[in-house]
Amino acid sequence: MKKIKLFTDSSVNPQEKVGFGAYLKIIDENISFEDMKKNIKTKRFEDTSSTKLELQTLLWALNEINDKNIIIEVYTDCQNIIGLEARRKKLETNDYKSSKAKLMNNHELYRLFFKKLDELNLTFIKVKGHKKNSLKNHIDDIFNLVDKASRSALRENMLI
Repeated sequence: MKKIKLFTDSSVNPQEKVGFGAYLKIIDENISFEDMKKNIKTKRFEDTSSTKLELQTLLWALNEINDKNIIIEVYTDCQNIIGLEARRKKLETNDYKSSKAKLMNNHELYRLFFKKLDELNLTFIKVKGHKKNSLKNHIDDIFNLVDKASRSALRENMLI
């Protein structure tokens, strides 16, 4: 089965509730870093927070992948996304409500996330963000490109 690597990250301005998500889809392992930079996609999201933006970015990236017959390795530094699958049963059992019966923030995104989890062959891999250069490997270097793209997009947008 064909495999792709999907790197996602986001950067948010919490005061403005505006952020940019970025993703890079790698099919060919032999692609150069310059070509990787050119292939990174960014998108603006409004009325968002850091947790919400990470989910929005991942869902946007997954919606761009139409082939259900591939293995998708998702690389993210978002602990919420990494732990979401383990929380699924409790979230669904409680109908996405807190112990005080209040509907959870981002419940719609959680539902969409679980739908994608059922439809696609996803594996999640935690990337530790902002490592020292001496500790970085090839995956960290690729993730760093996506991280920089989301931060640059936000910074450029906030200057306007």
